[in-house]
Order: sequence, then structure tokens, then C-alpha cells
Amino acid sequence: MVAPGELPPADRRSAFSNAPMGVLLATPTGLLVDVNPAFTRMIGRSAEELYGTSVLELVHPDAAPAAVEAFAELVERRQTMRHETRLVRRDGSLVPVQVTSSWVDGTPDGDPPHVVVIVEDITDRKALEAALVHRSLHDPLTGLPNRILFNDRLHHALERGRRERTPTSLLGIDLDGFKQINDQYGHPVGDEVLVAVAGRLTSVLRASDTAARVGGDEFSIVCENSGRADAEALATRLRDSVREPLHLAGGLTLPLTVSIGIGTVEGDVDPERAFGALVREADDAMYVDKARWQD
Repeated sequence: MVAPGELPPADRRSAFSNAPMGVLLATPTGLLVDVNPAFTRMIGRSAEELYGTSVLELVHPDAAPAAVEAFAELVERRQTMRHETRLVRRDGSLVPVQVTSSWVDGTPDGDPPHVVVIVEDITDRKALEAALVHRSLHDPLTGLPNRILFNDRLHHALERGRRERTPTSLLGIDLDGFKQINDQYGHPVGDEVLVAVAGRLTSVLRASDTAARVGGDEFSIVCENSGRADAEALATRLRDSVREPLHLAGGLTLPLTVSIGIGTVEGDVDPERAFGALVREADDAMYVDKARWQD
């Protein structure tokens, strides 16, 4: 007899089979005894392959310790547990998931205790989160890091310099005559120029360098493990790269130059004190270089 409010066995099985999210039934040791079609599609494996395997075997090795801990806590507390992890599909690709696990006690009718696991694919949510984080840390026009990420990268470089006793250099860069370009040709052309300059800057950087747009036509480059000689060599490459005339749509060709200032600190300085001093040194040197261009 079916208790009031309880689904008949056939209906329960239909709900299990047609659930839009993955549903697993596992033993208290984590061995799979049943999976629904939504989960097999999600993981790219058949139900026959999954029966008798451990649910923890499906977790990516990097996420396995946290998954093992969460499952052990579930068995110990016998309460509903929720956590995020990454599963490995048959083809080796990863799927981020939110897992909700519940302990079910055995019944007087002989049903053994088991674990019910609801698995939700959160790929779209993770992609949206990543996009929002990227947008908050990058300039929407050029795609370069913005001032927030620039500050973080500079702090990171200075911390590394103190740990490894290596110098850190900073290049402050200003595009010469940008106001005149905007005034004469309009902001759409100005935007094209900024995007092109950003591309030229990044084309000559090392993997450890970080270029950022920190203002309207102002850029900065953080150079880890770099003394003044390395920074000066980079500045020369930057000038040569930017100096190439820029050919825009409609036959417009613009000559470009930049003013560059360099700041350098040694590796045995306090990062908090060095941060402001390094930025000021690069800015002051950039304005001196700009004054020569204007003369």
C-alpha cells in the first residue's frame, strides 16, 4: 500500500528517469547502484559502465580531496550536503557541477541505507561568473587589465621581488598627441588608435610582463624580475613598435609616438612602501619624456 502523499513505485521511477538534472543512488561507501539518463548524458558514459564504480572516481583529481571530505562528512552527519566540484567526461573534458547529497536511512522493509545525489551542470553559470570577473578587471575597449588588476599585479611583482630578492620595474606610457587625434578625427578613430596601440604594446612583452590601460591614453607595464637595463630595452622595443604608421579604414594614416617613463626598485624593499614610490618615479620620468616631445 502506498502511504498518503507518497508516489507509487512506478511514478517514483518515472520521476527518477525523467528528472532534468543528474540523479545518482550510491551505497554508503560511494559505489553507484543507479543513475538516471540525465546524468549519463552529462558525463558521456552509459549506466552499465557506471554501476559499481565509485562516484568519487568521476571527480577531477584536483577536486578529489574536497569531494572525499564532503562525502565523509555526509556519511558522518547524515544530513544534506551541498558543494561544487568538477567531473571528468569520457572524452576527458570537464563539467563543473553543483552536487546536493542526502543520506537515506534503511527501512524496516529491508531497503538498505543509501545516498541520493542530485548533480546540476553549472557550466553556464560558471561561464557567466568568469565573464563578470573578467569584465570587472579588464578595460572593455582594449581588453587589457584595468587599474584594479594593474594594482594587484604590481603588488604581486613587488612581493615576489622581496621573496626572491629581484628588482621590479614599471613603465608609464602616454600616447603623444591623442587629444588632437580625438579632436580632429573623432572618438571612433581615437578608439581605433587605442586598440591598435594596446596590441602593439602586448606584441613585444615577455610572458611575465603585464600591460594595463590605467587611464584615457595612459598605459602601464609591470616587469617582474627586471632591472633598469631590461626596462630600457623594453622601452626601446615599445617605441619602435608604436612608431610604425597606423593605417586605418578610409585611407587614413596616422603617425604615432609615445612618452615613456621608467621606475625601478630593488628586491629588498617593503612592497607597500615601494608601490607608491615606483608609480611616482615612472610617472615623473614619463612627464619629463613628454616635455621633450612637446618641445
